[in-house]
Amino acid sequence: MAIYITNTETGKKEELKTITPGVVKMYVCGPTVYNYIHIGNARPAVVFDAFRRFLEYRGYKVVMVQNFTDIDDKIINEANEWGVDFKDVADTFIVEYWKDAQSLGIRAANFHPRTTDYVSEIVEAVDKLISKGYAYVADNGDVYFSVRSFEKYGTLSGRKIEDLVAGARVEVNDLKKDPLDFALWKAVKPGEPNWNSPWSIGRPGWHIECSVMSQKLLGDTFDIHAGGEDLIFPHHEDEKAQSEALTGKPFARYWMHNGMIVTRGDKMSKSIGNVFLVREAVKRYGKDAVKLFLLSKHYRTPIEFSDEILMENKKASLRIIKTLNRFEEKHPYPLVPKRDEYMKEVESKFIESLEDDFNTPKAIALIFDLSKELNKAMDDGNDKEALKRYHLITRVFGSVLGLFEGGAKIVDSNEEKVLDEILKVRQEFRKEKNYQAADKIRDALKNAGIKILDTPDGTKWEKFTEVNE
Repeated sequence: MAIYITNTETGKKEELKTITPGVVKMYVCGPTVYNYIHIGNARPAVVFDAFRRFLEYRGYKVVMVQNFTDIDDKIINEANEWGVDFKDVADTFIVEYWKDAQSLGIRAANFHPRTTDYVSEIVEAVDKLISKGYAYVADNGDVYFSVRSFEKYGTLSGRKIEDLVAGARVEVNDLKKDPLDFALWKAVKPGEPNWNSPWSIGRPGWHIECSVMSQKLLGDTFDIHAGGEDLIFPHHEDEKAQSEALTGKPFARYWMHNGMIVTRGDKMSKSIGNVFLVREAVKRYGKDAVKLFLLSKHYRTPIEFSDEILMENKKASLRIIKTLNRFEEKHPYPLVPKRDEYMKEVESKFIESLEDDFNTPKAIALIFDLSKELNKAMDDGNDKEALKRYHLITRVFGSVLGLFEGGAKIVDSNEEKVLDEILKVRQEFRKEKNYQAADKIRDALKNAGIKILDTPDGTKWEKFTEVNE
């Protein structure tokens, strides 16, 4: 069946029809690397990584680009505070981004261009916009795009030029011919990094970088442009205008935007100071809980962030992990089951939910249903039915959504051996009726996130997360 996505530009759900059959070319706006990424930054990364996985699962070859903005006012300010070169700041937080991405199981895109590697191409594009009459040079050497020169400006965001006024996100100065015009090139200020251009020594504006990098790597027109909904205006609107003015061709055929994460009604933002870092979230709640949280609502809707909501996702993810661990304990090397009518039917429901504008909440509900069925099959001693459900959770649905990948084992063999030896010591204390010592071992392990279970079949342990329950 066809895949349908909501196109921001039209506001309608449309069938995905790619330029090249069987190939999806998509560009996802990446981070400005001046700080650690917070959970709001992680939402587009998780959502569009999962969407890419789904496209590949459906047989598409996906060429994905995600940029790093490595020159920006915020990066320069951070470098000045540190007393280092701006590249040191950018390099530092690109490395930290990859640590956080790895902790969430986010795969690398095919290309991760950096703005500073494309300055000569940006200069060439700006020069062409000037020659075509869409841009002009200000007295100080800045270059601005003339918004009113592009008749289709506002078609992405649904805004009309006559209704737009210079506001908080539109730079106001006397150098512009119109307060709505935006910078393509910024003349250098004292202490800033800079490059040569025909107009001034300076650096690229924010919006032009994505136009140049996407078109260099994906072509003048590509299939999908994605990012957070806070980028629709002005960033993506400006991108679209300058790109189409530059080439005379449509820029992206489809625009996908995820909703924001909000805390007490405010968008999560470093400038507001209401951020929760990805590494803190993963440490406190676990990878799968964070991803469940980010995928539990439809990608276009906002998500409210709170400790209570994340704790609920943590508990939900641990229930599934416990079920998977239970199966793996009995079947450490599960084989691939024969695909029967039941598996085809469940997989069909999963596909249908994601084909309908990437409805991850509906898909995740199937995982929870399968987990309950897996427990029941194990209770009934029906290994054949249990294997089907385990396989669907870990190797099909989990693989597509980036959840519970590769099973649920979360300890290595050395750690397992150490724990077994500790439990042997504890068991000796219990035999000697030294319950105080045995309880101290139990409590110490609990503080390390390991739960001790004294059963008729002996003492067992479960480890769900790195932090206390």
